[in-house]
Amino acid sequence: MDPRDTAVTLWQAGVDAVDGYAATKVALEGIARPDRILAVGKAAGAMARAALERFPQVPALVVTKDGHGDGLPEAAEVIEAAHPVPDARSLRGGKALREAVEAMPEGSELLLLVSGGASSLAEDLVEGNTLEDLATINRRLLGAGLDIAAMNAERRRLSRIKGGGLLSHFRGARASVLAISDVPGDDIAVIGSGIGAAPAAPDFAYGARIVASNAHARMAAEQAARARGIEVLEQGEALHDDMNALARHWGPRLRSMERGAIILGGEPTVVLPDNPGRGGRNQALALALAREIAGTTGITVLVGGTDGTDGPTEAAGGLVTGATWGPGAQEALDRADSGSFLAAQDALLVTGPTGTNVMDLVIALRA
Repeated sequence: MDPRDTAVTLWQAGVDAVDGYAATKVALEGIARPDRILAVGKAAGAMARAALERFPQVPALVVTKDGHGDGLPEAAEVIEAAHPVPDARSLRGGKALREAVEAMPEGSELLLLVSGGASSLAEDLVEGNTLEDLATINRRLLGAGLDIAAMNAERRRLSRIKGGGLLSHFRGARASVLAISDVPGDDIAVIGSGIGAAPAAPDFAYGARIVASNAHARMAAEQAARARGIEVLEQGEALHDDMNALARHWGPRLRSMERGAIILGGEPTVVLPDNPGRGGRNQALALALAREIAGTTGITVLVGGTDGTDGPTEAAGGLVTGATWGPGAQEALDRADSGSFLAAQDALLVTGPTGTNVMDLVIALRA
């Protein structure tokens, strides 16, 4: 098999292992029939499909990213909104979630399905803040090079539904939360800025469980590699840093790697210039790593977001070799226009929505 195809196969094995539908279906085996299903995030559609198969008559509201709500029953209410910068539909989705929770009577049971992306996709603003305030702070945070925990802490200050705010409106008996983690440490208080977190001293039964994470994806990619006779040289969650720093750190390791695979996970950060070009953090890291392995032979590196999208683009990331780097590449990196350069080299990874979101995966191969 071509090394590019092998890299994609291993990456896809990791993504398939954390599929929102499959992970939710398994987790639902221990949950009683709820009175209401709410799902929010990039994987909300896939998670809600599993819940509605098990509980077909339960009313459901799904708030997700554009193009991610396909395949749901007609009875499900679906609100699609913008990501990574919220729009007016995000406010509609956040208000609808709050009102749905508020309307649940005493003794009722709620099933809340949460995945990454909820910070942008659903919001109900603290009085005195506007949509433009929300969009401005999100643009600033996205380009500031902050990690997800720091970003979500700042987002919560504007929100009535993040950081336990949504469930503070719940007057029922039990809230069960199933979450797909896109944050380091798999902390329910950080995923989606804590939209599934419990309020302080809840007066209802509360349970939260992580049903899929980056660790699950990495382990599945490792198993797929070993099943193909590929030695796994390294595997870990090691991508929580600025993408330039990561490229400088991993470049020497990639250049000197023996035959086999290195599998990494996490979420790089990027500091954006004014008027950035086309691309996202995965495309930027892929191009920066292409610089580090330029001129080598036999090395293939895939960098991809497990949700199938990277920043405000249709690509999941990039797939590069020692021949990818060339004239104009550094200028593209400097302009945050890595996507344009990679597209010209036929080096974009394009998958479409995957139905999950557990941060990013890097698959590096040496044949």
